[in-house]
Amino acid sequence: MNKIYKKIADELNIRENQVESAVKLIDDGNTIPFIARYRKEITGNLSDEQLRELDERLKYLRNLETRKEEIIRLIDEQGKLTDELTLKIASTMILSELEDIYRPFKPKKRTRATIAKEKGLEPLSNIIYLQQEKNNIYEIAKEYINEENGVESVEDAINGAKDIIAENISDNSDYRKKIKSFDFREAVIVTKQSKDEKSPYEMYYDYKEAILRIPSHRILAINRGEKEEFLKVKLETPDDKILNYLEKQIVQDVKSQFAIILNEVIEDSYKRLIAPSIEREIRADLTEKAEEKAIKVFGKNAKQLLMSPPIKDITVMGFDPAYRTGCKIAVIDKTGKVLATTTVYPTEPQNDVDGAKKVLKELIDKFDVNMISIGNGTASRESEQFVSNMIKEIDKEIFYAIVSEAGASVYSASKLATEEYPDINVSLRGAISIARRLQDPLSELVKIDPKSIGVGQYQHDVNQKRLSESITGVVEDAVNSVGVDINTATPSLLSYVSGINSSLAKNIVKYRDENGELKQRKELLKVPKLGPAAFKQCAGFIRIYNGKNPLEVTAVHPESYEIAENLLTNLGFSVDNILEKDKLEDLKSALKKVDIEKMAIELDVGRFNFKRYY
Repeated sequence: MNKIYKKIADELNIRENQVESAVKLIDDGNTIPFIARYRKEITGNLSDEQLRELDERLKYLRNLETRKEEIIRLIDEQGKLTDELTLKIASTMILSELEDIYRPFKPKKRTRATIAKEKGLEPLSNIIYLQQEKNNIYEIAKEYINEENGVESVEDAINGAKDIIAENISDNSDYRKKIKSFDFREAVIVTKQSKDEKSPYEMYYDYKEAILRIPSHRILAINRGEKEEFLKVKLETPDDKILNYLEKQIVQDVKSQFAIILNEVIEDSYKRLIAPSIEREIRADLTEKAEEKAIKVFGKNAKQLLMSPPIKDITVMGFDPAYRTGCKIAVIDKTGKVLATTTVYPTEPQNDVDGAKKVLKELIDKFDVNMISIGNGTASRESEQFVSNMIKEIDKEIFYAIVSEAGASVYSASKLATEEYPDINVSLRGAISIARRLQDPLSELVKIDPKSIGVGQYQHDVNQKRLSESITGVVEDAVNSVGVDINTATPSLLSYVSGINSSLAKNIVKYRDENGELKQRKELLKVPKLGPAAFKQCAGFIRIYNGKNPLEVTAVHPESYEIAENLLTNLGFSVDNILEKDKLEDLKSALKKVDIEKMAIELDVGRFNFKRYY
């Protein structure tokens, strides 16, 4: 385990004791958001991003150790385990290299080499490979002729021995590692067109680039073009250099009787066995790295979108643009409740501009609409022009904004949307979503599969399980950094809160519906199946407005209420002052003047934890 701690510490450029502390917290069932927010003192102030990367590497390295144990057991069962091999396996920290070590011991399908071994030609292959025999190898090969076994001539015997040697060379982990290093430094990816037709991949119809420098997005584009059968892809590798390397490693005397045979074996082993498998591995490595980069970019963009500031206390008109089927309209109040829906036709082919203006002006006047949220999809430009002209004719201050409508159609037809709006037509649900994206982006976007919100390239080409895990983490961090109003949050939003799964989220909403608004965080313990462990994880991220304790509108965890109260008293304030506007500014000013190091000692609390009370 210490080896894993050291490896992670080196990779993340943090201390080993930070890794050890974080791992213990993770193993004890604490969530990443909870550890990042409420256990800073223990982890040495590791961020949520660092903790997620740590957790990811921890899983990889633990899986690696499990695989090592399995491989050692399998080799030992074959009676082939040596101290040297055990040490080599133990020191390997990359899964692909570990599999290369196990390769010679792995049960194989019936190959040319296994057939040759069945014919009794393995001793002959050893004689050729060791290159110690002084007698003529062709005379020695006569001893292995056995018509019953299918060895009818010296040539058959030599060829069978060569097949065994070729496979042994192919299975040598040291050779494979070196060949990969040659390829990663010098190989060139080459693409040619495979269809005589236009496509989005025309720039790759006659293209080559060193794999050392090719950017991630081009790897993913080439992969897609190959999958759609527009491209043929291969690697141009430094074959002469590789063959020369193998010859130096294997052939002891270039003038010996074995040199010609072994050079033929080396070329066959490389071209028939090594090169194709290593090309597959290299392309898989390139794809994995490209996917990881794409997933990180996707996550970063998703977080920016999720963290877009909400526009509170306004009535919004959602405007979902379209041509033939008309623009869908939905008006929602300050709480997100749907007040009205309709369809207007200001765009082609109807071009009913005056009729659309009349309907929308009536809705704006009736519901005192403050802002219009326009989707950025089809007919968005024409709709924006229409809205811009219309609001000039309205005798009140009203604004509009363009918002992303990516995923709105996915949401509209989803089971969740059907449960929320069973009596509203599918086409109109998109306008509701567009309105709410302006009013409260986070609460609305968590209802949609993150892959459908359109903030990254190639999201459908990357590893979907890995993408889902990464984006789920991003959404969790976004939700928990803001906090959730327990009395208004939907099950979709609640399910991303630390310690709360979808089942608990539904139980919370059901409890709320049956018992009314929660007035204290500790009321959550009355929710079916929400026990003390889940409460500890979620409590600090829950917000209760108009409740019994003003601290519960803040991120202060219940375990730290006493410390927060002592801090306020020390500064001459009370908990109630948090909600008093005339006192709040004075409190903020007093907090800015606090000597953190001195106050942390006085309150007997770590300085990282102390900063949470600001």
